[in-house]
Amino acid sequence: MSIMSPIFRKQPVETPLSNDDRSIGAILLDAGKLSLADAERILQYQKQEGCRFGQAGIQLGLLTEADCRQALATQFDFSYLVPGLGSISTELVAAYQPQHRATEWFRALRSQLLLRWFGAELNRRALAIVSPRSNEGRTYVAANLAVVFSQLGERTLLIDADLRNSRVAEIFGMKDALGLSSILAGREDTRVVQPVSGIDRLSVLPAGIVPPNPQELLERSGFNELLQYLASEFDVILIDTPPGMEHADAHTVAAVAGAAVMVTRQHHTRLEEARALREKLRGTRAEIVGSVLSGF
Repeated sequence: MSIMSPIFRKQPVETPLSNDDRSIGAILLDAGKLSLADAERILQYQKQEGCRFGQAGIQLGLLTEADCRQALATQFDFSYLVPGLGSISTELVAAYQPQHRATEWFRALRSQLLLRWFGAELNRRALAIVSPRSNEGRTYVAANLAVVFSQLGERTLLIDADLRNSRVAEIFGMKDALGLSSILAGREDTRVVQPVSGIDRLSVLPAGIVPPNPQELLERSGFNELLQYLASEFDVILIDTPPGMEHADAHTVAAVAGAAVMVTRQHHTRLEEARALREKLRGTRAEIVGSVLSGF
């Protein structure tokens, strides 16, 4: 299987100013949040009252707190989204609410994974996210975890390898006509990887069209070759999977990735099924990095 070059483009060598060099006012002007005349009004008021630019804009009714938070996020190179301005689902709490307790939980999980699996000296890139059954938070965890890795500055890719009942494209407001299934069938190449609008350094490979032979596609050598290629383009690759106690696809994905995190849900997952999935994964020689008990 030949894998063609993806559609990622390097940033131009010459850029006028980095985000760190631009003021909040300049960022808001560039984003179209302010006219030049309004910016001048804010500057005059700021000088008169001795307050910050954003505070002056809010007091004059020319800016909102959300505008200022978004500009600060740009200045500090920390991407997050404003609710109501796009098609990305609010399930991505890490993208919409950086201070939410769930976001802090995902950051803690990210830290554990950096220590246990993704450490720079370990040169590991891929990790499967698995769960015994449906509705246990597997996709929710995978998607939000991808967001917090990208916010850390890691080039992050989320692959939807649930070729039976995919949800990743829906969460990110993307079209799912072409994706992983098309690549594995030899009909497309990695140009179907889609960058996520508004979240820097995060890309998604949707599942694509539901094939009649999902397990067979994933068991072909092409999936392993694909991951090896993508590992040269990304620092972190997270892979969503179907329920592990219902389909063997998750075992195949975990084996190729080399490791998995098992997601379980409080008051929902049966202990014996979690243990059974753990033994199945061990049988594939995939390392079980840890288990997550989701209460969200």
